[in-house]
This record gives sequence, C-alpha cells and structure tokens, in this order.
Amino acid sequence: MTEKSRFSEKCQKYLQERWYYILENEDKFADIEPLPEEFDALKQNIKHCLTSKTKSYRYVLPTQLLAKAATHTLDCHSLQAAFAGKGAFDARTIAHKVIVPFDKANHNVLGGSNEPYVNNPLRCTAVSKENRARQKNKEDWDRLVLVLDRVEKKNNSAFTKSVFDQVLLEIYRLLADVAVVYAVPSRASLENAIQLIQTFVAGRSGGDRLEVVATALFKAVSKRFDLFDEIKREKVNAPDSMTGMVADIECWLKGQIVLLVEIKDRELNLTQLDAKLEIARANKIKEILFLAQEGLESNNAEEIHKRITHEFASGQNVYVANLIEFAKGILILLGEQGRVELISSIGDELEASQSSIRDRKAWAALLRTM
Repeated sequence: MTEKSRFSEKCQKYLQERWYYILENEDKFADIEPLPEEFDALKQNIKHCLTSKTKSYRYVLPTQLLAKAATHTLDCHSLQAAFAGKGAFDARTIAHKVIVPFDKANHNVLGGSNEPYVNNPLRCTAVSKENRARQKNKEDWDRLVLVLDRVEKKNNSAFTKSVFDQVLLEIYRLLADVAVVYAVPSRASLENAIQLIQTFVAGRSGGDRLEVVATALFKAVSKRFDLFDEIKREKVNAPDSMTGMVADIECWLKGQIVLLVEIKDRELNLTQLDAKLEIARANKIKEILFLAQEGLESNNAEEIHKRITHEFASGQNVYVANLIEFAKGILILLGEQGRVELISSIGDELEASQSSIRDRKAWAALLRTM
C-alpha cells in the first residue's frame, strides 16, 4: 500500500467517525455547536463556502480541513505537493477518493461533482491570497482563505477538529433541503410491510419515526374507510401547549376531536395516563389511544389497568397497544394496494413533517431492500 493510499484510508476513517458523531448528536447542536458563539463570523463564512456558486469551492473546506484534522502537521492551504511551503500535500487525492464518495452517499449535497479539484478554480498550488487574481469568484475565494488562515494561525489540533466538525454540521443541515428519493415497491405482502415498519421504528429518533408511521396509518384508515375528516400531527419535539394540540395525533370528525393518540417510545406510566385523561375530560374527548412501544410501566401495571377500568365506568375509553400490533390489523384491512399506498405515504409524511435527514435516509434505504 502506497503512502497516498494509507493517508486516504486514514482520512476516510476519521471522516466516518466524525460524521457518525454528528448524526448521533444532532439534537444537541441546537444548543451547543462544535464552535462556540464567539466564532459566529467564522461559521457564517463556512456556510457561504459550502453553498458557493462556484461548485468546486464547496469541496474545499471538507477536503482541506479533513486532511489537517487527520494529520495536523499538514498545511490546510496546500492543494498540490508542489506547494512551496512546509506541510504540502496532494489535496486532490483526498477530495476525489474520500470527499466525492461521501458527497454521493449523501445525496450530492455538495453538488455531485466527480472531480472538483481538476476544475480551473483549483488548478493552483494553494488556497491563498496569492492565487486570488486567478479566481472569477473572488468573494468566496476570500472566504475560503479566511477560514483556512484562521486554522493555520491558531495551529491547534483541537481547534482544527472543532472547525472540521462545524463544517460537517453545516453539511448535515444542508441535507435537510435535499430531496430524498423513496423507491416505493409495486407490491407489498403483509409480512414485508410489517418487517419494514418494525425495522424502521426500531431506530433511535426520539419518537419521530413512531409518530410518522402512526400518522400515516391513521391517514390511510381515514382515506379507505372514511372514519375521520382530518388527521393532525405536530413535530415530535413541539410541546402540545405551544402548538395548541392536545395530543401527538388528533383525529377529527365534523369539527370535533373524536380520538386522541399519544405515542410513547417507552413504557406508559401512571403520571402520563392521568395527565392525558385530564386533558381529554377538559376537552370532552372520550376516546384515547396510547401506542406504547414497551407497554405499561411494570411497577404500576396493575394500578394502570384499574385506572383504565375506572375511567370506562365514568365514560372514558382508554386503549393501550404496541404500534406494530396495531399496524398489523390495519395492514390486513388495507389489502395489498393499500399497503403500497401506506408505504408511499410514510415517505410523504417524513417530508411534510421535515423529519431529520437521518430518518428520511433510513426509510429510503429500507425501501431499496424490498
């Protein structure tokens, strides 16, 4: 194995590690980003570079900073081994062997270029002020130089890695606007549909995948059997009190809520049951369904059963089911064509609710296995 190949593998491994970190911690970055607030100006420059009108420029920060993060002694300005300075390296190899495949695996979020570093803007030895005159898009070139200058001036490995993580975070955010193609099968057996949904909801999503599938199920029921006029759902992290909704999913008929649906990715406990019962009574809603993936809280299962029985006597109907069990009966009633339509509508719901790119990609990937 050549030295170039070993370095490419090192960069590939580091990129995978950091991308996984970004995906796993997406919910935390709303509060704490890799770069703190004092670097807001730098972050704005990073965003501009990743969305530059000059497509080749979009690949520069991921490539140059990846190499620097993987081997700190390199100079992230360098584009070619002929760069007249300490820390020179061939950036084109990293761009084409590591960043381009990463781009393709993520819906061409950077633009889908096969060889960005052979284009005219990057046919020079370095991303530097000295090569500004060669560039048509001088404004974005200046931004690239500014970011790389900041990294080299700081000359701190931890800072370099934080800047690279910030670049990956901004790429992840760009993915939210990328269209995901859902290859819906022409046929779907009951077993295949159940397996597809079961695998999808098993993934960690803070309950979003469960809500998406449940909403699609209720919309399918509404369409096929005309049970409801409208199905409403708010994004999983939005508190009911802020959205005006009284449950995760509301089923409406003739201007009234006729069924509340609460989604729980864990056990249903007594406190949650009582809180929702109080809301239902206040809004004169008699039917409440809890889709609890792990059933009833084991320590209070008997008490929960007693409460449900007591509520029935006072006019409230409370149901508790597992989403997969609930889905199976509906999928049987929908028939094969209805199952295909449901599978299609799950993708539609993921898009409509602006679910995370990780969840959208996961569903698209599962569809390709059918």
